[in-house]
Amino acid sequence: MPIKLENVAIAVRDLDAAVAFFTDLGLTVLGRDTVSGEWADTAVGLDGNHVKLAMLGTPDGHGRLELFEYIHPDAIETEPTLPHEIGMHRVAFSVDDIDEALAIAARHGCRPLRGVATYEDVYKLTYVRGPSGILVMLAQELAARDRSDR
Repeated sequence: MPIKLENVAIAVRDLDAAVAFFTDLGLTVLGRDTVSGEWADTAVGLDGNHVKLAMLGTPDGHGRLELFEYIHPDAIETEPTLPHEIGMHRVAFSVDDIDEALAIAARHGCRPLRGVATYEDVYKLTYVRGPSGILVMLAQELAARDRSDR
């Protein structure tokens, strides 16, 4: 059976703020909608499910991120996910310039959890706490090197 990843969906506190953050990083809004009804209740398993949503896409056309804000029932606030907790972890993006991506994140009040790390001269990467506490990994691939010695 063929399978492909459709999207990653994330509930957010403020849809407009989350859309602004991710579009500033380079994603594009593919569409916005308000969703409710029996079909939504059935699919999600939640009576009275009513959300505002935005579907965003990556510039390469391969990745999609669905952001949604609950109208009903009231959203339940939880503690932000920690890097070592079981469950949904983070959303990760490759960026051309991690310093530029971090400057964009900072304009939205988002900073690295600890700092920027270099992984084996292959990537510079960091986790930031994005809108609504979402963990967002930003990774910049460093100049290609000869890996034939591995």
